Amino acid sequence: MLDPHAALPFPAAVHPAARPAARLTWDSRQAGPGVAFVALAGERMHGNSFAEAALAAGAPFVLTDLDVERAVRVPDAREALFTWARSERARNPLVVGITGSVGKTTAKSYAAAALDAHFMPVYNTMPAIACFLIEFGGSDRPLVVEMGIDRVGEMAELVDLVRPGVGVVTSIGEAHLEALGSVEGIAREKGVILQGRRGLVSTQAAPWFPGVDTYGFGEEATFAGEGLEVTPEGARFSFRGVVPVTLPLASRVQAEAAVLGLALAEGAGVSLAGAAARMAEVQVPGGRYRVHPGRFTVIDDAYNASPLAVKAALDALATFPGRRISVLGRMLELGETERELHAGVGAHARKRADLTYGVGAFAQELGDRAFRSVPALLTDLLSEVREGDVVLVKASRGISWTPEQRAEEGVGLDVVVDALLRHRDG
Repeated sequence: MLDPHAALPFPAAVHPAARPAARLTWDSRQAGPGVAFVALAGERMHGNSFAEAALAAGAPFVLTDLDVERAVRVPDAREALFTWARSERARNPLVVGITGSVGKTTAKSYAAAALDAHFMPVYNTMPAIACFLIEFGGSDRPLVVEMGIDRVGEMAELVDLVRPGVGVVTSIGEAHLEALGSVEGIAREKGVILQGRRGLVSTQAAPWFPGVDTYGFGEEATFAGEGLEVTPEGARFSFRGVVPVTLPLASRVQAEAAVLGLALAEGAGVSLAGAAARMAEVQVPGGRYRVHPGRFTVIDDAYNASPLAVKAALDALATFPGRRISVLGRMLELGETERELHAGVGAHARKRADLTYGVGAFAQELGDRAFRSVPALLTDLLSEVREGDVVLVKASRGISWTPEQRAEEGVGLDVVVDALLRHRDG
């Protein structure tokens, strides 16, 4: 429990009615009995505007500069939050930080399973990470933290907060080019996670980080999976020649993440057989290569997209029998080369799929059947798909856009996944 009346690592005036909490949130909608609220300044609103609502919902205390009921009153709630997070993180013997252009969430899921660790949920903002460290930092179980960036200097800030004992880079590719400038810039920024600590990088990222231990498949990997077999049923391989690994409904990307998990487990002295058994049960969050078998198979990889990630998903699609259909939408934040990068992905799709769809601003580059909007795409796709087909859906999210904008620009294709599943099962 987080007791505001216990010794805090920052000066604060604690209201006598403040109560211990199980965890913290910066989102007032999640505040309630057992969940305290941290009132932070946002881009448009200050959390102070929601302090009373959090208290009314039963929040045990509010970290704020306001003089309100159950306040833990501080001059700067953000600075207090981060100070608290660093203090709690220092109590944990093993914290793994994971970054990369693609595959962070998948790698996090498998690494956490292998280590039997606490791990970050989907959201990986600085406040979210701080709340996670405060809640779990004192645990005797390892922590696994996803550390995504989209601007120069952000990784240094994250490293200062998380202070990972092991840094992992899953991949380097074209993503957030508008802010990071080039693939070289991406590698430079993400590589900050490796400085001054044990590092592990995938074989794909290895050329950017010479001398750092690697994981993956192939003789060049420091930690190598052996005998990889990928089928529509999943992936199978062995590790160290003796540990069999079976991952249901997984692709090569998940298998590489499992090798990372085994490398981390070995380094931490965790049973490799136990790690393999836990990883066999992993289910990644929706939208990240989730296979839905049925009358026809839907591969939901619609959470986000970059050229490297889309090509990997298309390679996985190519392992399935039956007619293979790719449904691809726009990839965001690719800068001045976006048309060229979309064309490259479309060319790969035409090699890997039997029927290719594109939607949005670069529809013609992405597929032979090109549609300007999602509704028009769905009309054709739902009339075309038939028993035995395998349909891959992938695009960027456009999370800040309205549903109308997403439909017109060909992003946020989770609606296509939902429509396919309703059509198949209805």
